[in-house]
Amino acid sequence: MTTWETGPTAYAGPVSLAPQPRAVGALLWLDVLDSTIRACGEHGRSELAEWLTRRRAQLLRPELRVLVAGAAQQGKSQLINALINAEVCAGAGVPTVVRHAASPTAQLVRRGSPDADWTDEVGLQDRVPLGLDTLGASIAESTARLPAGAPVHAEVAVPRSLLAGGLVLIDTPPLAGLPGVAERAGADVVLYACDADRGLGDPDLAVLRDLARFQPGLLVVFTKTDYAADWRRTLADGRARLARAGVPAATTAVSSVLRLHALKTGDTALNGESGFPDLIVHLQRTIAAKPDRLARDTVARLAQVVLAELAVPLRDDLAAQRDAGVPDAVARLHATQRRLDDLRKCAVRWQNSLSDEIGDLMSDVEHDLRERTKAVLAQAEEFFAEADPAKAWDEFEPWLRQSLQELAETSTTWLAERTEWMAHRVAGCFPPEAGEVLPPPALASAVDDGVDEQVPGLDAPPVARFSPGQKLFIGLRGSYGGVVMFGLVTSLAGMSLINPISIGGGAIFGGKTIRDESKSLLKKRQAEAKAMVARHIDDVFVRLNKEARDSVRRVQRALRDHFTAVTEDLQEIVMDSLRNAKVAADQDVAAREQHSRRIQEELAALARLHSEALALTGVRA
Repeated sequence: MTTWETGPTAYAGPVSLAPQPRAVGALLWLDVLDSTIRACGEHGRSELAEWLTRRRAQLLRPELRVLVAGAAQQGKSQLINALINAEVCAGAGVPTVVRHAASPTAQLVRRGSPDADWTDEVGLQDRVPLGLDTLGASIAESTARLPAGAPVHAEVAVPRSLLAGGLVLIDTPPLAGLPGVAERAGADVVLYACDADRGLGDPDLAVLRDLARFQPGLLVVFTKTDYAADWRRTLADGRARLARAGVPAATTAVSSVLRLHALKTGDTALNGESGFPDLIVHLQRTIAAKPDRLARDTVARLAQVVLAELAVPLRDDLAAQRDAGVPDAVARLHATQRRLDDLRKCAVRWQNSLSDEIGDLMSDVEHDLRERTKAVLAQAEEFFAEADPAKAWDEFEPWLRQSLQELAETSTTWLAERTEWMAHRVAGCFPPEAGEVLPPPALASAVDDGVDEQVPGLDAPPVARFSPGQKLFIGLRGSYGGVVMFGLVTSLAGMSLINPISIGGGAIFGGKTIRDESKSLLKKRQAEAKAMVARHIDDVFVRLNKEARDSVRRVQRALRDHFTAVTEDLQEIVMDSLRNAKVAADQDVAAREQHSRRIQEELAALARLHSEALALTGVRA
């Protein structure tokens, strides 16, 4: 609701509910539902076909009928009144259907029979006008004039934008057999009210379990949170009990008192604390989901229940034939067929497993080599951050060669161990009756033969020497500026340009220039050494990675050839057993084969339809 509605005539929506366009997904659930209805007729279950036909018409209606149910004194009527901010449920012991209309109206509807659907059309003589201002008294007065036990319900229409969106609320007194009542009321969703101070009991769970078989949009609302001090614990306990009972129901908690007071005073925060905004959003989303997701979930549940009921006599008939005495030859045939199917699945499993393991091994080998070479390179760069390559190369180069040698040996050992582990993992895909299917130990040599663990050395980088002549030249170049600078300053005191002070300044500048140049050459030598070592380590990585990948490919081919030969041998054995079992079975089951085939075909058709129903909810059979 975007605005609060006050008073019985406030309205912010269309006068009539326009039919909603059929969603693309509706074609799927309609096909499944129509196929299920036809299956009911083919199996002689006309009552199930009629029931599904009524549900089909109900699902195609654009309105969402929400049945508010629960035990006595659970706040059902007050919940509906607070939801739309109108006194439409008087709690007079008569079910009340609340829908949208441009102007408020109320009628008492008398149905033809207790089993008649509440959505069936009735004549004008079966509709008694009621007074909205005194709805409870008017209902009591009208029902008193009817025969005792007459099936009636009240219909109240008020202008509310929430109702104009397609929502129809149905308030029920405490009734037994709620799943049946929900069906006759044409409910799309059941909202089960429960006092937050009481919580869910075993009778409630039993009712909810029955409702969940047919109602996917089941919602449990804990009411009267305004005086239930520990309602949050009750809510958590209710969710836990529903989960343990296997009831897929959403839960929330509301306070009708806080809601009505908030609407009266315009208190937005209090309205939020009442819990009703979340409930309204949930209902609006459910309305939008009816043509597609809700309809699909409903059809999936209805179809599963009906198809399971249709399959019972077929399975009983088939079981009776089997119990009459299945020949040993047939039992052996079935067992052999299962072995063959398992073997075919096994072939797919080990091929997929080998492919996955090889892919993982390729990636892991490259990552392992990369991390190890990065560690060596980091140590080399740390060494040359301080050391002079011209002086420390003889100490560094043996360390580098030894580190790379250990890296290659460790990688090769790890690759061999991983290969052996991979062979055991692929062999585990075969059934236990296949026996020993591991490849021979010589397989590990395919790794060692393809890897060259010898790492070449690295020559020292060319060193830029700082000769005495270069030092003299650079020192003179730096001292010239010092002599001129200090000479000009001292000339102001009347001294000549060349004097002891200017000569001393030149010497200082010359020495600093020599030291700076020496440091610059050291940094250059260190950078050249680092770059040279990085290239060398990268070359070693590329070679080792190439050799490791080639070894993995050789291992893959060896394992593939070995396990393919094992699979072919097993298949040949199983196929021989299958041929022998089939010849023996054909001699024993010719008389009852036709009848069994017909039953199995019907069960298969129901199973396919059952899978289509499961697919509506995204669940695979």
